[in-house]
Amino acid sequence: MKANKETTTQMARKTSRWHRALPALFLALPALMPGRALAQQDPQFTQYMFNLLALNPAYAGSADRVSLKALSRHQWVGFEGAPTTQTLTVHSPLLLQSLGLGGTIMRDQHGPVTQYGLIMDVAYRMFLGNDQKLAFGIKGGLNLFQGDFAALHPLEANDPVFQQSVSTKTDPQFGFGVMWYSDRFYLGASSPKVLRTDFFDTDSLRLVSEPGQRAHYFLTGGYVFHLGTYTKFKPTFMVKAVEGAPMSFDLSTNFLLYEKLWLGAMYRHTDAVGALVQYNITNSFSAGYAYDYPLSPLRNYNGGSHEIMIGLDLGTTPKGIRSPRYF
Repeated sequence: MKANKETTTQMARKTSRWHRALPALFLALPALMPGRALAQQDPQFTQYMFNLLALNPAYAGSADRVSLKALSRHQWVGFEGAPTTQTLTVHSPLLLQSLGLGGTIMRDQHGPVTQYGLIMDVAYRMFLGNDQKLAFGIKGGLNLFQGDFAALHPLEANDPVFQQSVSTKTDPQFGFGVMWYSDRFYLGASSPKVLRTDFFDTDSLRLVSEPGQRAHYFLTGGYVFHLGTYTKFKPTFMVKAVEGAPMSFDLSTNFLLYEKLWLGAMYRHTDAVGALVQYNITNSFSAGYAYDYPLSPLRNYNGGSHEIMIGLDLGTTPKGIRSPRYF
């Protein structure tokens, strides 16, 4: 009986320590699980239609001057270890105008897992007439992975299960994209990360086997309808696919009033609904905010997601190019 008592106590302790670490582990698993995991691994953005460089390198140079976008997303506010993502993108056409050059810095954290992306973008643009362009782009850079699993604070101090950490693991990354666009519409297909990222060299974490990140594929598009002198209507869509996960899509509708104020709503399939607002303070400076309300059972445990974006365009707008841009 004494042996059974000790065994029961040990089991209770193990159960308790897993429950204490469960919130962070729940958020970390999508990044650690192999392609069979039913989850999108790349960060998601509600204001993607104003920040397309993060998804498609062919977008580089499309603003026809130096364009900077800073975005911060705080997902599932109030949920311990919830994802937070920050991105800074910059792009500009080169002197020949046929080339576009850009770069992206990204930080994505969920639970004990933190990833950094340092990416360069290059696009070649073909001018088709009627202000239409066909662009081909490539991405290249580094993905840095950190896993601080020792910070999960288990019930038992020095528990070896939670002493496993990955200080820094660096992997090369590569992506590609194509985009057809004018100042009224865009249609693009891309895969920002083609190379698989293996987070661990061995199965030292004992939670999963062959953990890594799979390639994601995006199809995006949008069109601007003129409803009157002071009103524009811009519906957009984004379809996301990754091996082992069900296909997902975002649908958004945005109205532009007096060339200054964007008001919009979005639906993310089985995941969230939301609203966004963006204001063009000047022809060169804009600020936006988006809020997502979750549709999944997680809505009972968090206060939704918040996203803030700031845009700044530098230099003189080339003659014949409208300002501000619609996307």
